[in-house]
Amino acid sequence: MTQRVDLATVMDRLAIDEVVSRYAVAVDDADWPAYRALFTRDGRADYREAGGIEGPAAEVAGWLAETMRLFPVRQHLIVNRRVRLQDVDGNPADRADVRADYVNPMRLESGDDFVSGGRYTFGLARGDDGWRLSSVTVHEKWRRAAFLRAAE
Repeated sequence: MTQRVDLATVMDRLAIDEVVSRYAVAVDDADWPAYRALFTRDGRADYREAGGIEGPAAEVAGWLAETMRLFPVRQHLIVNRRVRLQDVDGNPADRADVRADYVNPMRLESGDDFVSGGRYTFGLARGDDGWRLSSVTVHEKWRRAAFLRAAE
């Protein structure tokens, strides 16, 4: 690999990391226009494993806008990011995959805490306007809520 290819790979990784961080901030801040802008034109999101829906990013943004009203306090922590850039003949290509773990503490309007964790799978594509999400899939592994334990 040449230094130029190495630098391009580093720049791609930084840009991809920025997209993932902007995703978390958009959801936490209820910035649904910013959420939609992170996706490619045909981008999709799948929240079914966390009790949600799957569909085009714009449709899912509407669902999130309604659902997240139940949680006025929320904070995504997306960690352990593993970026895999696809390459063509040893050169960076225009596709990437990211697997990243998350912990998502939230508070309901009632004051009850709700925390979940799992793994995201992000698909990204590079276009004329930079890296965008082509897919987001949530793989929830666990959840904890005081009000759920009280109901048992």
